[in-house]
Amino acid sequence: MQRILIVEDEQPIRKLLEYNLKLSGYETISAADGEAAIELMKSEQPDLIVLDIMLPKLDGIEVCKRLRSQGSNIPIIMLTAKGDEFDKVHGLEIGADDYMTKPFSPREVIARIKAVLRRSQAEVDNSQVEETLHSGPLKVYLERYEVYLQGEKLDFTPKEFELLAYFLQNKNRVLSRDVLLSAVWNYDFAGDTRIVDVHVSHLREKVEEDTRKPQFIKTVRGIGYKFEELDVL
Repeated sequence: MQRILIVEDEQPIRKLLEYNLKLSGYETISAADGEAAIELMKSEQPDLIVLDIMLPKLDGIEVCKRLRSQGSNIPIIMLTAKGDEFDKVHGLEIGADDYMTKPFSPREVIARIKAVLRRSQAEVDNSQVEETLHSGPLKVYLERYEVYLQGEKLDFTPKEFELLAYFLQNKNRVLSRDVLLSAVWNYDFAGDTRIVDVHVSHLREKVEEDTRKPQFIKTVRGIGYKFEELDVL
């Protein structure tokens, strides 16, 4: 049974999530502040975190930053009651896999959790994808969820990995932001394609020698992006 850590200081919301997740077959553990969440991460090893941004003691942004800095790739879905764009984009920039704005329906939360967990399982259908994808010095091992550049292993969040793999599976094709959103995030994100731009920016920081003149992920003005094949001579 997969275990979900719910980090939410508002008890009614926390209890609502616990109840609906248990009905859907998940085991739940919960914390009401950021410090407690960090401690539970060490002892309970959950499969996914539903993490509120506004928390006592340690806010959700700081919790996410600490986990990523410690090398944790656990999927994180952030919750925010604010309409502030900065919170959402900043959450993605520091390693969250998804975000939701309050109020939300438990049904939608569960759908998002299922989608994120499905992507993070590293369960690859060998009949549909190759075990290894590569372009020049860049190699992606799908089943191991590992990326190497010039022989050096790089750290990726689950969502960054999924996006890079999709680019490599569609090399030299122009892909719109909407196509990337649908293929990688697997659901309607209300047309908010900024999430794609944020993750492309992260990929470039990790795989490009010069982010201002990328050799792999090229911007196609007015449309989206294209991953250009790099030949090894």
